[in-house]
Amino acid sequence: MAPQILRAHERTPAPWKNGGGITTEVLAHPRGAGTDDFVWRISVADVATSGPFSAFEDIDRIITVVEGPGMALTVDGTEHVVDTRYTPLAFSGDAATDCRLLDGPIVDFNVMTRRTDAQAEVTIERGRTVLRPAPGTRLFAIVLDGSATLDQDAVRLDRLDAVLLHDDEDPADIAVDGVLAVVALTDLR
Repeated sequence: MAPQILRAHERTPAPWKNGGGITTEVLAHPRGAGTDDFVWRISVADVATSGPFSAFEDIDRIITVVEGPGMALTVDGTEHVVDTRYTPLAFSGDAATDCRLLDGPIVDFNVMTRRTDAQAEVTIERGRTVLRPAPGTRLFAIVLDGSATLDQDAVRLDRLDAVLLHDDEDPADIAVDGVLAVVALTDLR
């Protein structure tokens, strides 16, 4: 099976669950799942104003600032300043979470998993890397800045293009000229 290429220009933006912003879903499992029944969901959001995050019961979240000056997230009363790009922050989707933009709009990258069914880990790569899914794990990689090339097929990935590999696929060499987020998605059931 060949890696699945997911092009940024093929995605459709949609309002946030709470109506407070715009999100663009990159991929969800199972295919066609909505915000209430996904096992995992990966998206990119444009955040123009400060305000509360939507609550997602039984969901773990990882958020990464991609563009802009950053934000302060108050999660169940504890503030976390997220002012360095490409630094993932994990928190509970159950938590009361409020966002205060530090100095203008941002773009963020989001990974959400239903904690009884899946878990995720986000790492950041800035050079050549090998995507090698472990048994029971899918690997998802998205270009956050610059571009990347899958060596075996010379497939170029531009900003916010992505690739998905299943655990039964051969490893993929990828040359990164910028910043790549790699998400390991492990099924728990």
